[in-house]
Amino acid sequence: MIHPLAVALVCLTGALAVFGIVSTVLGRPAERPHVLAVGVVEALLVGQALIAAARVFGGTRPTETSTFLIYLLVSVCVLPISLQFARAEPTRWGGAVIAVAAVAMGVVVLRLLALWAGANV
Repeated sequence: MIHPLAVALVCLTGALAVFGIVSTVLGRPAERPHVLAVGVVEALLVGQALIAAARVFGGTRPTETSTFLIYLLVSVCVLPISLQFARAEPTRWGGAVIAVAAVAMGVVVLRLLALWAGANV
């Protein structure tokens, strides 16, 4: 894990959640700006997951390796799925779906950091 990238991801997922809530309050469906915002956060999540997985398979082991790897897998799957749900039926609630997923990803990144802290670096 790269600590500064993880901190940036927590901030970005928070910003994405606020963006989703604001668009819900304004009654706007999930459109291109949502896709771009989710895409940026997802690209960083994938980068973080690839780096972390390479380090785990390279010999650095968190105390709960299987849990760590499952969190990595979840971290790259949830936002695209939420975006698909948000855009499947274009209503004002698409932003809320994205906001909930963004908050969940922020928590996942924090949990990954906690698990990584116990790694034998």
